Amino acid sequence: MSISDLVNYATDKERFHSIENYIDFCTRYLEYVETGLQARIVSQNEIHYQFFQYKEDGSFNITRPINSRLMYGADGFSQAVQKFRLTLAQLRDGQKPSDDLRENLIRTIYTLQQSVGAALDGLPAGKSNQARKVNGDLFERLIRLLIVSLNVDCVSGTMQVPVKDEGGAELFKSSYQHDLMLSKDDELKIIGSVKTSSKDRIDKVFMDKFLYNRLTDTALPHIAIFLNDVQRKKARRENEYGISATFLPGHFKAYTVKLNPLDGVYYCDIRPNMVDDLLLAQHIKTIDHFFYSDLWELLDRPGQTLEEVAIKEEDGDEGGE
Repeated sequence: MSISDLVNYATDKERFHSIENYIDFCTRYLEYVETGLQARIVSQNEIHYQFFQYKEDGSFNITRPINSRLMYGADGFSQAVQKFRLTLAQLRDGQKPSDDLRENLIRTIYTLQQSVGAALDGLPAGKSNQARKVNGDLFERLIRLLIVSLNVDCVSGTMQVPVKDEGGAELFKSSYQHDLMLSKDDELKIIGSVKTSSKDRIDKVFMDKFLYNRLTDTALPHIAIFLNDVQRKKARRENEYGISATFLPGHFKAYTVKLNPLDGVYYCDIRPNMVDDLLLAQHIKTIDHFFYSDLWELLDRPGQTLEEVAIKEEDGDEGGE
């Protein structure tokens, strides 16, 4: 397939309704990358990041940063997918996969999503907003499909939250839209936000938890899942590129300490300061921790009855990157 074929494929969200749909597309994209690129551009400041440049049918566009430590190539991906399926099967059966499969889980999710995002970077100039929207929607859908594949009830949609007075009488209902709403035993257990980047969005995640738990007088867990927090930046010399971080550590720390900590923040491509900074490291993990342990622990906490919150399921395409 050419890059124009892949772009047309990726912009049709109806093609992505199962994990296998994502795997099929990723396989096609990685095969194209092997021989179809105009160039691979190495980041000037963090050399394990690369940018793919397309040929004329991709308008010579340059993609988002690709972490070569995480992104599988075509040969490695076929073997990685077998391990990935094994991990999901074991988690679904209540087993804990071996720790040597953790890296595969992170890298496979990253590769699946970055194949979509990088393909969409081939859209003509002027359609970058469409690329961001489709990419964000498909990342939300991928995470939701992964959770559902583990036999966990998970939907995207709106809920009608009852706001009560001090005596317990309902005053009114407040409507909230969420990317993930996970339930078990007829109780809502976890509310989640899924975005490709925390840029311009981290404040809302913290405020959502604060307002929801104040309005409902509950401690319902709120989590956030991000793909990465890097973007392309132009270097000083022409045709040179680097990466810059979009994560705001000061904001994250302030909200965590002074407002409320989230119950889990997860990345595929985690930044060094999220590992090295003691406070950040306490609250931010790689995405394998969510699937291996945190998901199951949070599902065992007390929740809210589904009848009370009145969830209306949607397709989950109200988000974005």
